[in-house]
Amino acid sequence: MLKTERQRSIIAMCDRYGTITVKFIQEVLNVSDMTIRRDLEELAQKKKLLRVHGGAEKIDYLEKSTSIEANELSHTEKKKLHTKEKEYIAKNAAAHINQEDDTIFLGSGTTIELMTRYIKPSSLRIVTNSLPVFNLLSEIKRFELYLIGGLYREKTGAFVGSIANEAVQKISIKKAFVGVNGLKGSEVSNFSIEEGTLQKIVLDNAAEKCLVSDANKFDHSDFYNFYDLRKIDKLFTDSTLSAGLKSYYQQFTKIIQ
Repeated sequence: MLKTERQRSIIAMCDRYGTITVKFIQEVLNVSDMTIRRDLEELAQKKKLLRVHGGAEKIDYLEKSTSIEANELSHTEKKKLHTKEKEYIAKNAAAHINQEDDTIFLGSGTTIELMTRYIKPSSLRIVTNSLPVFNLLSEIKRFELYLIGGLYREKTGAFVGSIANEAVQKISIKKAFVGVNGLKGSEVSNFSIEEGTLQKIVLDNAAEKCLVSDANKFDHSDFYNFYDLRKIDKLFTDSTLSAGLKSYYQQFTKIIQ
């Protein structure tokens, strides 16, 4: 990661959380303690943040954190949006789970929750960090289920953080399905740094990397860029995606409508 990109990420983390520690930045950016401390000193000299013991603080973090947090929709609110499109995507994505005994990762998100209705193989090992997805699959009672634990995010019903990251790093995944909040050029984004970090680890470990996204998320970006669309094998979306956007995004990955 280039220095300018790394420092932009640090500023973004301050914008999101107000106060961040050196250890947290290490977990997210995977760089040395010394490098982070040099970056923090430089950013403090430029008055981009305040240097505090063990980390950094955004100068106007109280205002920033309040306004940003208010922008994230709750799980219940998301379930009410674009329901027909999500159902369409869920059916197509679930049809791609077609081999018995595969190890599948299902991430958080309302579209992936809908996928649980349409999975056909009777023998699968399914790993998820989403409590709603786990609860839905447990009712079906025909899969070997693994729920990744960690810090619980009520907004999305997902477990995240260092404990969750360590768990998924040790798992070999055949196919991973991850939801997104935004697609802008080759950048894949969502609202949460912690969720994005876990999703990146999962996708890196998966033999086949799949995203699900309704059409309204194309050509938009959210707070945290967590993956490169050019590394994705398949992107499942709905039939309302325009021909122009489909043509543009097909330069990065395979679009399935």
